[in-house]
Parts: sequence; C-alpha cells; structure tokens
Amino acid sequence: MKKTLVAATCALLAAGLALTGCKEKKAEKMVLRYAENQAQDYPTTKAAYKFAELVEQKTNGRIHIDVYHGGQLGDEKAVIEQLQFGAIDFTRVSISPLSEFEKSLNVLQLPYLYKDAAQMWRVLDGSIGEKFLNSMDKNNLIGLSWFDAGARNFYDSKRPITKLSDMKGLKIRVQESQLMMGMVAALGASATPMAYGEVYSGLQTGVIDGAENNWPSYDSVSHYEVAKYYVLDEHTRVPEMQLVSKLTWDKFSDSDKAIIKECAKESAKLERELWAAKEKVSEEKVRAAGCTITELEPGEKEKFQAAMAPLYAQFGAGYEDVIKNIQAQ
Repeated sequence: MKKTLVAATCALLAAGLALTGCKEKKAEKMVLRYAENQAQDYPTTKAAYKFAELVEQKTNGRIHIDVYHGGQLGDEKAVIEQLQFGAIDFTRVSISPLSEFEKSLNVLQLPYLYKDAAQMWRVLDGSIGEKFLNSMDKNNLIGLSWFDAGARNFYDSKRPITKLSDMKGLKIRVQESQLMMGMVAALGASATPMAYGEVYSGLQTGVIDGAENNWPSYDSVSHYEVAKYYVLDEHTRVPEMQLVSKLTWDKFSDSDKAIIKECAKESAKLERELWAAKEKVSEEKVRAAGCTITELEPGEKEKFQAAMAPLYAQFGAGYEDVIKNIQAQ
C-alpha cells in the first residue's frame, strides 16, 4: 500500500512538473503591439516592419511584434499614453507631442536650432542624443533610437509666404505642443492644434488655412491638393523617437534587451535611408503637381529667427549649456 502511494505521489509530481514546464514554455512566446500612425508605404512604417522582422529573427520567434499602421491604435498622444500603462508595447513618435510628457525634449526642436541635417545627426548620434533617449524612463517609457523626419516647412491655401508679414493672421495647424503653438503665435499666425488625420478636411473646409510639415508628409496624405503654397523656411528639424513601454521592457531578459536595442538601431539606419529617398520623390511629385514652392526673401530668415527669442528664453531655460553644445557641433 505504502509503495503504491509513493508511486502515485511521484506520478502526480511528475505530471505537475511536466505541466509547469509546458506553461513556462508557452510563457516564453511574446506577442507584442507596435503602433504607427503613418501609411504602410511610409519610411517610418517600413522601418517598423523591419524592426519587428529583425526582433523575431534574432529571438528565434520567441518575440513576435504586430505592427498597426495608419493610426489604427490612436493618434500620437493617445498612443504615448497607452505605452505608459502597457496597453501598447512599441511606437515611433515625433518628439513634438512627446515633449508634452518630457519637457526637456523641447530643446531638441527649438526653431532654427540646427544649420543643417548633418549637424542634427552629430548631436543625436552622440552623447547628447543618448542622454535624451535615457531621459524617458521616468515617464514609464524607454527611448530606443532616432528616426529622421526631415525639415519642417509651412504650407497654406491662401498665399505664398516669402516674408514674415505673410504669416500674419493665418490659421496654422500644429501638433499638440506648447513649443509649436508658441512658435506659430510668435510669427503672427494663429496656432490650431489638430489631429494629423483631420488636417486634410480642415484645409478643405477652411477650418485651418495651413499647416507645417516635411516633404513626405505634405505629399503622402495629399495635403498639397488643398494647400498649394509651400515655403522652404526649414523652421524646425523635429526628430522622431522609437520607444518601448517600460512595463514591457521590464519583462525582457538582459539578452533580449540587447537584441531589442540592436534591432532598433538597425531599423533606424534603414529609416534614414528610406527617408532620404522618399523626400526626393515627394519633392519631385509636389513640384510636378504645380504647387508654388517659395523661399524666404534675403534677410527674412533672420527676422523669423529673431522672433523666436522668447521661445528660447522659455523652453531653453536651464538648458543653456546644452543649447550651446548643440550649436557648437
């Protein structure tokens, strides 16, 4: 009888261990979500799919990432909030709305901060950029890599812009960012925060007169059809950050964290290459469509820059050394 009980107990223990092993094996497989608000053929979206592909390859299928493009999971602000409590795992987001959560990011998008793209990448790929990526953890987010978003320019449906006075009275859509709203107001226009997906209809119906964005965005969602005046003022270069929820990050082993970071850097490299190509194609398409492309008259860019002094005082306060370091790069 005793032997029978011992045998039965051993059998139950073995079965229990086997079941536990199965559960642990199943738990190793992770299915995660990546939110992207751009269309499927956009450089950032292609890079998101590449990131997901690389992660799956390098983890031998243990980590699978589904990419939801086209704003399926909400606008940028909603996605950031969902990342904070772990409802979404990854995203790529402009630092403009992100700066509402981490104020220090305003420094990186101060108007007319960079002379050109090369200077910006020297900053972001160096120690300054790394510090800003690391600054996100207190917001329950982890910064992984930097994506390109080119130079942002104003466009509108009313008139060509060649001088500062041309901005007066225009209703300009901006991202939900105090800095961007302040910039537009400082130029004499009226800032109107609006979700990206509503801009076309806003321009079409006259709710807004214009907006500001890069060549690919102006092209890809056809804003050039309803706002044909585009000025190459290059007021900001607003990079984009690839992020993971800290709640998701804390579930990864150290080796998986290293893989995620490596894949993020690889996908960022691809995005920058795709961006350069897309920017060229978009500019050619917009020009061929008959849009009016202007540049600021001589001496006018200095007036635009001078109008930004209050913003530097407000948003650069406490970061004067960082700003000097950036400008010296």
